[in-house]
Amino acid sequence: MDRFIIRKPRTFEESGEKPAKKKARLSDIEDRSIESVSSAVSIKSESEDTPETELSVLPEGSSLFDDDREAGLVALESSIQFDEAEVVGDLSIKPEKKKGSAKKEDDDTEDTKEHELLWVKGQRSLYVDAFTLTLDTVLTDESHLFDEKELEVFRQWRMLDYQEKYLYVRLFLRKTLAWHRIYRLEYHNDVTDLDGTIQTLERTREFQLPSKNSENKRAEDSREKCMSEINTQFQDMPVCIDDARFEASFTFAESSTKHITTIEDATSLLSLDELKSLAKEVKALGKNKPELRSNLIRATQEQASLLSMGVTQKRSSNIEGNNLESADNDTSAPTCRKQAMLEKIAKITGPCTRLSRQTVKLFERVHLVFYRSNKWTEKSLTTIILAKISQRNFPEYIVHRSAAVFSSRTDVIEFEAALRLQSDVDKLLETGSAGFMRLVEILDAVYPRWKVLIEHEQKRKCTFEDGESAYIRRFSPTHVYTRIVHKGAHVLGRLKNYAREYNLVCELLEQRLFHTARRGSWYQRKALLEEHYMYSVELANASTSKMGSDVLKKKWKNQAIETCEQALQDNDCHVIFHYDLQKRLVKLERQLRIPKRLQHDFGHVSLRVPLQHTVEGIQLKPESEIDSKSPSSKSTRTWWLDELGSDPEATVTVEEMALSWYRKHGGWKGYHAEGGIVRTLFAYLFYDILFLPVANVFQTAFQSCPLDLFTDTFYATRAGEINRRLAVISNGGGNDLVSAVLEREGPRRTCVIGLNWDFSPDDILQLIQCFPPAALAAMCTILAQDYRMRCGGMPDLLLWRERSRPKCGDGDGEADYLLQGVEMLEDSTFGECMFVEVKSANDRVSDTQRLWMHVLGTAGVPVAVCQAVAREVRIV
Repeated sequence: MDRFIIRKPRTFEESGEKPAKKKARLSDIEDRSIESVSSAVSIKSESEDTPETELSVLPEGSSLFDDDREAGLVALESSIQFDEAEVVGDLSIKPEKKKGSAKKEDDDTEDTKEHELLWVKGQRSLYVDAFTLTLDTVLTDESHLFDEKELEVFRQWRMLDYQEKYLYVRLFLRKTLAWHRIYRLEYHNDVTDLDGTIQTLERTREFQLPSKNSENKRAEDSREKCMSEINTQFQDMPVCIDDARFEASFTFAESSTKHITTIEDATSLLSLDELKSLAKEVKALGKNKPELRSNLIRATQEQASLLSMGVTQKRSSNIEGNNLESADNDTSAPTCRKQAMLEKIAKITGPCTRLSRQTVKLFERVHLVFYRSNKWTEKSLTTIILAKISQRNFPEYIVHRSAAVFSSRTDVIEFEAALRLQSDVDKLLETGSAGFMRLVEILDAVYPRWKVLIEHEQKRKCTFEDGESAYIRRFSPTHVYTRIVHKGAHVLGRLKNYAREYNLVCELLEQRLFHTARRGSWYQRKALLEEHYMYSVELANASTSKMGSDVLKKKWKNQAIETCEQALQDNDCHVIFHYDLQKRLVKLERQLRIPKRLQHDFGHVSLRVPLQHTVEGIQLKPESEIDSKSPSSKSTRTWWLDELGSDPEATVTVEEMALSWYRKHGGWKGYHAEGGIVRTLFAYLFYDILFLPVANVFQTAFQSCPLDLFTDTFYATRAGEINRRLAVISNGGGNDLVSAVLEREGPRRTCVIGLNWDFSPDDILQLIQCFPPAALAAMCTILAQDYRMRCGGMPDLLLWRERSRPKCGDGDGEADYLLQGVEMLEDSTFGECMFVEVKSANDRVSDTQRLWMHVLGTAGVPVAVCQAVAREVRIV
């Protein structure tokens, strides 16, 4: 990994041989380069999913030349500023020369200036290093996940020379399975003979498997029998298993002359202008690429049919001979017309190449195993590249890879197929009701397999008693299928198929191994269905129900009460769901007129009431919202004038307007971060706790958090260290902890989950001093015990101020108003802080927010609900 290519700068004359990339091409993507490539390693907390990475696949009908995978890396090359003496060419570092050899090298360079290479054979580039690291790491302990032919592909890939590896990796980083015009490949600095290198990658390679003796032959026969059973199992699966098996030979790349045999494939290579020019020749119409391609194909087929019938041929007096000629052309004319069109397109595009589908899928599986991702992504390799060029720095920790994550090749292949299907489901959900029927079809296909796997996992539950099962199970197809079933139940509810939705929710609650964090929401939905919908479902089924409507309503409401009681007693039902369940339970008992002595009393767990503040301002409303009478058209997001800000005419959100009001009238400083600054504080205070050497939680060197952070085992595994750290924070040691992390990691801006380096270090240190130490420790305890579920729902604003604030009696008394109900904190030695949840007319406090307000208020931090009232409404 430490060796790189030695490159030498080209002279102006040499650079003229190959035109440089246009600046416009880089500038178009420079603004989004870091975001697009860093998304593969960013980890965010969500209310329903653990940190995962999204996939971008080639949509149907899109251009195959949208080089999204390449775009971010190209922009990075143009944006990275290295010293010219250290870097020349493409992301490779030039070693320091010895003084004694400088004069000799200059003489040699002068003699061979015209034919000087920009690379030195035997060295490696950053791209090949990253690719090789991934492959070597996986094959070291997990080679059992690949069969003999796949291992032979890896061996032959290692035998390629540097130029061939470099070109393969660069094409691998571009759009998956896209055709690339060879004359557009601008890798001449690293590949001197581009045509020869492509021919080598396109060469057919035979498998050179070792000769088999009798014992090996029996083992091979047994393996083939096992693979035959696996193939049968794949065929029986409702999920499409993309097991691209190798035959007797393979290639690393494919040529367009051999593999583009249809007009449809050929026209996909053309740009819009090229399609218009070609359509003009054959008199086809169309305004966009899909129309032009469709009309070109249709025009070619119609003209071919006319040719086969002899319509375009000149009539001859010899009618009999003319008929014979037409008969001969019946089969040859369409083929000739098609071939002529293919040749015409080939002249426009020139020779093209693409990577072989089988090898691409194989290396994608290698990256899936390496990165331990539970969401499909094609850009994982960019993580290493960003780390190597110091665009993204990861924490230093001990990597401990476990070989037990995937038990067999079959598990990996099905897991990969399940991830692809999950990606399709997420995209269909984004389309709204248009994709609901397709989602139901996917649910129908997945459900039988999910039931079989759930039963299998229940039987082998005893093998996971060491605490690591919660995050190891995330890498099983059952985990992915469970999420798909959960999404499918949601779709069934949207389609008003309540009976089937209810059955699915019940089955999801019956299993306790996967997505346990969702159990609270499943209980909520189950109780809601029982209260409002299930009686009508049973009433509609006259064959099974003979009870009246009122009797059925009472029956299902009693069932809803049982569901709420079960949820409150379920240890896996998170406390953030308790408030809603308690409200529903009390309401149902009141509706059923249960005697008071038998009703539940939750007075002992009543939530702390926050302070109430009111802020007035000028609200801006669009004219369309005023005219609309539909309640659904009213959004919870409102816009206001920032009267007290630096620009009084600026349009801001209600949170920013309230922040300006507090800054002006109370002398407060703060951020509108909705928990972002709290997660940053936790990352500062628990930095070394997060990256303690714990077995199996750091599978790669490119993680921003341990794998078990989003499970219950995070706290249990590190209980001693966490409790000691909480004691240090309670005793006022938070400032020293933050200062140490800022000094050590601040210059590198290390990627750590939740840590936002954009917050000013001075503000962070000042906030730590204003925060009551006991309250800061209590807040960190909540996040350490359940980081996943508690990252959301925090108040909008976090405010703080020093003790040297204006006296309460000065001015117009508004400072007095802000301190109503806010007691000075005795354990705060520097200042005070306050959390504020801002609400407008269309917004309300959620249950998760109520719980955070209760926790913070109980810990001694003032929490207020600030109601924004429109003093004036302006139509815009």
